[in-house]
Amino acid sequence: MTIRRTTMRLLLAGGAGAMALGMAACSSNSSSGTTATTAATSSTTGVTTATNGGTTATTAATTSTTAASGTLDSCNYVTQAEASSAFGQTVTAGVLGNATVEGGKACVFYGSPVPPVTDPDVATANSVRVVVVQGSDATTWFNDYKSKHPTATVVSGYGDQAFFEGASLSVLKANSYLRVAVVGSTGPSLSGEEQLATAVLPGLKG
Repeated sequence: MTIRRTTMRLLLAGGAGAMALGMAACSSNSSSGTTATTAATSSTTGVTTATNGGTTATTAATTSTTAASGTLDSCNYVTQAEASSAFGQTVTAGVLGNATVEGGKACVFYGSPVPPVTDPDVATANSVRVVVVQGSDATTWFNDYKSKHPTATVVSGYGDQAFFEGASLSVLKANSYLRVAVVGSTGPSLSGEEQLATAVLPGLKG
């Protein structure tokens, strides 16, 4: 009887030990699963972050465009055909870049040959830049830029007042400020800028 009881105790102890080992194994697998899941989640987060990076860029572009709507999305006011005609040859489709003077958004087109640097935030030769600002800031920006070019040439026949400072044509029409730069390989073209201003001005609020 003593031997049987001892045997039973050993069997029970062994079973409990096996069960404990089994539970430990499940716990380990569960932890591994959790770890794997966490890693997967972390990986997914990484992908999401990458995606968010793209989304952020898109959002930034959208925000910039929307911000420009307050001062306007300039590409809504000039067509590729109009820019091409003013430039004298076909230009690329317009892209938005930061305006160098008005703090708004410039619609930028590139002629041929396309400049080696095509950052729309940077003015360059063989390009057409159009900026439209509307609202209370229009007159402020126009007057501010004009004050920096006291010897600029007054140009009549465009809006309420206009001037050419040697690189671009600035026009103030009521609460709208239009600045146009048509720059070929040999330099700015006032005639091209006047042609483009003539095309754009009718679409601006008077």
